[in-house]
Amino acid sequence: MRQTKAGKIPGWFHASVGQEAAVVGACLALRGDDAMTGTHRSHGHPIGKGAHLDVLMAELMGKEGGICKGRGGSMHFADKSVGIISESGIVGGGIPLATGCAFSAMVRGVDQVTLCFFGDGAVNQGTFHESLNMASLWKLPVIYLCENNGYAISTSVAQSHGQPDIALRAAGYGMPAIRVDGQDVSAVYEAAAQAVARARAGEGPTLIVANTYRFDEHNFGLVIPRQPYRPIEEVEAHKRDRDPILLYRAVLLEEGVNERTLGVIEHEVAEAVKQAVEFALASPMPRLETLPNYMFNSPLADSHSFVDGLERN
Repeated sequence: MRQTKAGKIPGWFHASVGQEAAVVGACLALRGDDAMTGTHRSHGHPIGKGAHLDVLMAELMGKEGGICKGRGGSMHFADKSVGIISESGIVGGGIPLATGCAFSAMVRGVDQVTLCFFGDGAVNQGTFHESLNMASLWKLPVIYLCENNGYAISTSVAQSHGQPDIALRAAGYGMPAIRVDGQDVSAVYEAAAQAVARARAGEGPTLIVANTYRFDEHNFGLVIPRQPYRPIEEVEAHKRDRDPILLYRAVLLEEGVNERTLGVIEHEVAEAVKQAVEFALASPMPRLETLPNYMFNSPLADSHSFVDGLERN
């Protein structure tokens, strides 16, 4: 957040603050070679899957040292080395990609599983219905996980879903659905582990609906004028009573982990984040002449003319 305020992270920044348990709990159920697709909000998801903080932070800042060489930005992380196939700025855009990835695993005859994250707003996209139908017909090894934070930007589920119980959508495609408290790391992990085992055994897809809550606005710094779309008291109550990090901290204390150990972990995390920020700030911006690099087919016959044109404009 501090780097966004300082102007170091260009464009929109969509935080998952408040949704950490849904993210981490599900990722923990995966193997290293399993695949994952995310959304425009999937910043914590690559961390859960094992990507390094330094290259993630550099990508947020659009730097050459980023996980996608600064070309993707905050909404398009990808890291094949840890199974992150893609993230998508398009609502519901990752759902058919995950379905195709799972189809690939089936064709190749491997027991690789794909985990697909999306929000409640994506459930009304055609890609959701088409993908779940195909996955069910072909018994694809894919888990569809809806991070249901209750609002698509400022439109509530009640205002936009004829059937607000998202888990019931699975019945239309003959697949099981699991409703889970998205603020409970252990509950999400258990639900995801059950779905992963089912998929790996060749029994097909599962829809998981993790009911969670977004503490910030749709994107950091967004100002929505006039009447608030959600009560201030609702937001404050979730921050106070339903913060997944604080809830899991309490669980660890109950299980015998002492305050000193937790303090050491928190210090190590803070240091890792600090080092990632320093790496990102020190990383160079992509040079103009390299901007068309890494494209499948560059439309630019002469990169020097391209750079000259940019500088003139």
